[in-house]
Amino acid sequence: MVSFALHGIGVSGGIAIGRAQLVSHATREVAHYTIPREQVHAEIARFDSAVRDVQRELEGLHSALTSGDVPGEFGAFLDVHWMILNDPTLSEAPKRIIAEQQCNAEWALARQMGVLVDQFDQIEDAYLRERKADVVQVAERVLKRLMGRPGTLPAPSAEEQTILVAHDLSPADVIQFKHHHFAAFLTDLGGVTSHTAIVARSLNVPAVVATHNARQLIRDGEMLIVDGTHHVVIVNPDRAVLAEYRLRQNEFDLARQKLKRLRSKRAETLDGEHVELQANIELPEDVGPALANGATGIGLFRSEFLFLNRQGLPGEDEQFEAYRKVAKGMQGKPVTIRTFDLGADKQPEEFDGLARVAPNPALGLRAVRFCLAEPRLFLTQLRAILRATHYGNVRILIPMLATVSEIDQTLALIARAKESLREQDIPFNADVEVGGMIEIPAAVLAIGAFLRKLDFLSIGTNDLIQYTLAVDRADEAVSHLYDPLHPAVLRLIGLAIGGATKAGVPIAVCGEMAGEIQLTRLFLGLGLREFSMHPSQLLGVKKRVLQTNVKTSMPLVERIRRADDPERLALLLAKLNA
Repeated sequence: MVSFALHGIGVSGGIAIGRAQLVSHATREVAHYTIPREQVHAEIARFDSAVRDVQRELEGLHSALTSGDVPGEFGAFLDVHWMILNDPTLSEAPKRIIAEQQCNAEWALARQMGVLVDQFDQIEDAYLRERKADVVQVAERVLKRLMGRPGTLPAPSAEEQTILVAHDLSPADVIQFKHHHFAAFLTDLGGVTSHTAIVARSLNVPAVVATHNARQLIRDGEMLIVDGTHHVVIVNPDRAVLAEYRLRQNEFDLARQKLKRLRSKRAETLDGEHVELQANIELPEDVGPALANGATGIGLFRSEFLFLNRQGLPGEDEQFEAYRKVAKGMQGKPVTIRTFDLGADKQPEEFDGLARVAPNPALGLRAVRFCLAEPRLFLTQLRAILRATHYGNVRILIPMLATVSEIDQTLALIARAKESLREQDIPFNADVEVGGMIEIPAAVLAIGAFLRKLDFLSIGTNDLIQYTLAVDRADEAVSHLYDPLHPAVLRLIGLAIGGATKAGVPIAVCGEMAGEIQLTRLFLGLGLREFSMHPSQLLGVKKRVLQTNVKTSMPLVERIRRADDPERLALLLAKLNA
C-alpha cells in the first residue's frame, strides 16, 4: 500500500492512530429521474415520511444529552438542526419542486439544498458563511432516509482505534461519535469556526478538517495517523513513521495529563508578573469547560450565537436568561459579553423591517454599525445584559469600533437602557464597565480617545489582521497572505498594548493569537497581562507563563518589535521560545 500525507486545518490538537472508517456522503450520490404525474403525491408522501424519520432521530439524540459526559453545546446544535429541518425552505420547497418538475424526492431536496448553499456563499463573514454546513448536514440526514440508509454512524471496532473519515460531520453525528469513542476524525470540509471544530475542541480529541479530498483518497480499513497539532494526516505509514508517532502520542498524552495539575495554580511569571487567563465562549454551557481549565473569567462571550440559524430574533428575556446563566456560573469571576456582531449573517428578508446589509459586509454595516442603525434591536440586548449584571460581574464589550462618534452613541444608548430599567424598578449594576474591541487599524492609531471614554479594551486579532493586510482569511486564493506575524500587525498590537498600559486602562487579547503558545512570551514582553482564548488552550498558555521571565525576555522582544524582515522575525521568535 502506498503511503502519503494529507494536509488540512488542525482544529483540535493531539495524535490519534487507528483504522479508517468511511462515512457515506449521500448528496454526492443523488440520481435524477422523472416520475409519472400520478405518482407525484406518493413521492411527496415519501419525502414527508423521511422528514418525520429525521425528526424522530433528532428527538432520540436529545435524550443522549442527559448523559453527564456530553458537552452542553450539543443541545444548541441539535436545536439549530431541528429549526432548519422544520423551516419551509427545506421542508416545503422540495415538495413544490417534485410537483412542478415531476422529479424524485432526492433530486428535489439536493437541488433546494444547492439554492440555500449558494445564498450562504454570498455571505462575507467567515464564521457565518460556514453555517451553510448545518443546512447540508440536515439535508444529508433526510437524503440518507430517502435512500434507505441509517442516519446513525457505524460502531467502531472493539479491537483497535477507529478514525472516522467523512466529507463533513454534523453535531448530531458527533454526539454518536462521542458515545462510540472514535479516536479522531477528519473531514473534507470545515474550518476553525465550523461546528465540527467547536465540538472537536470540546471533546478534546484530535481532528483535521478542510482536507478537501480525504473521503475520496482514503479506503476503509487503511491505517491512519491524525496529527491535529501539526495539521497533517498520514495514510498507510511505514513501520518507522508509525513507531515515531506512537512515541509522540505517548509524550503528548503524558504532557496533557501533567497540564491538569496547573488548573488551580496562579498564573504568574518567574519574575512575579501576574497574568489573567480567561476563556472565549459561544454558549452558556461552555462555562463548565472554562472553569475546568482554570479560567479566571470569561474574556469574550460571543453573543451573536444566540441570533444565528433560527426563525425570529431572540427577545429580551431569552437573552437575559442566557447571560444570567453565564454570570451565575462564573461565581463572581468577570464575564465580558460582546454585543452581537451581526450584519453579514442574514439575508435582508430575514431582517424584515431592519437595516439592509451592504454588498461587502466585512467593510459595511456590521457589528456596532448595525447596532447603531437598529437602536431598538440594540436596546433590547443592552437591557438584557444590564439585567444580568445583577447576578454576577458582567461587563459590556462593543465590537468593531472605529470612531469616537460610535462610542458616544453607544454610551448614550446604554444610558437610555439603564433609565428604562430604573423606571421599571428592575435591578442592575449602574457602574457596569463598558469596553471596546480594537479590530480596525484606525482604532489603534486613534487609541487616545478610546482610552479616555472606555473602561477597558480587547484586541480582536482575527479582524485586526484581516483589515490590516486586506486579506480574507476564508478565501483560499489569498489565505496564504494572512500572517499574524506580519511586522505591521505586531506593531499595531504593540501600539495598542503600550498605549493602554501607559494610560492605566486594562487591555486583553481575545483573538486566535492569544491561544498560540509560541506568542505568549512575545505578548508578555509587549506588556500584555490579560489573555482570553478557547478553554482547551488555557493550561498550555499557563504553563508557558509560569516558565517565562519577562525581564530577561525584553531584549529579544525589542528586537522582534523592530524587525521588518519576516525570516529574521521568525528566527528571533524561535530564539525567544527556546
